[in-house]
Amino acid sequence: MPENNIEAGDLTLIRDAAQEAGRIAMRYFRKDPDVWYKGGRSPVSEADIAVNRFLHAELLKARPEYGWLSEETEDDKSRLQGDAVFVVDPIDGTRAFVKGKDVWCVSVAVVRDGITVAGVLSCPACGEFFEGSADGNALKNGKPIKVAKAGTGGLIASPDIVFDRLPKNLVRGMKRSPHIPSLAYRIAMVADGRLAATFIKPNSHDWDLAAADLILRNAGGAITDIDGSPLRYNKNTISHGILIAGPDEFLPDLQFAASGIDL
Repeated sequence: MPENNIEAGDLTLIRDAAQEAGRIAMRYFRKDPDVWYKGGRSPVSEADIAVNRFLHAELLKARPEYGWLSEETEDDKSRLQGDAVFVVDPIDGTRAFVKGKDVWCVSVAVVRDGITVAGVLSCPACGEFFEGSADGNALKNGKPIKVAKAGTGGLIASPDIVFDRLPKNLVRGMKRSPHIPSLAYRIAMVADGRLAATFIKPNSHDWDLAAADLILRNAGGAITDIDGSPLRYNKNTISHGILIAGPDEFLPDLQFAASGIDL
């Protein structure tokens, strides 16, 4: 089978699985699910576990040869040996989820050789579904999306210290965005133009980024480190330093503003 057909099949697979996973999550949403904390800080709900269990079973039943990387599964380094890996965040934005806020999503990606080739975000509480494919499409609820253009104002998700270092001609008419708890959803907001850009503090992980990365890339933007290097996934280390997500034309100014700053 030609590789583009494999990737199209992967997109269909993860699209269907993520939609069902979103329905599973909604059974717990605003219904006082059990919650506990990893390391005393990071919340996990019974919805996270139910969604993770479903996705693990459904996706690996269809692609048993693929690796698996999920926030809610102990990391199995055998994922490094194969050609492809599922990268999953069962609920990105668990803090929002358990507080009954609607800004959370199910994030599912297929990564090959370190690069996302299919990615979806199911955001059922918002009534939104994002997808990105290897053929270059970036869609929200089935319609193409694009990043914001320079000079159109809007919102930017940024600490004050970074916002103040951005060129005045770039930020003219822009305001800082209120906090958006789901990182994947925040990147999707850059992809569809609701946010002009976002800065990402250190210690994000592959599962926060992989699906949204492809959606943003296909919409005319990118996620990079402060040196301008694109991300690669499914490496031995799955956490990242300071990152920037925005339209291609903004990236050099964004990278400069974030350089040398301790976030």
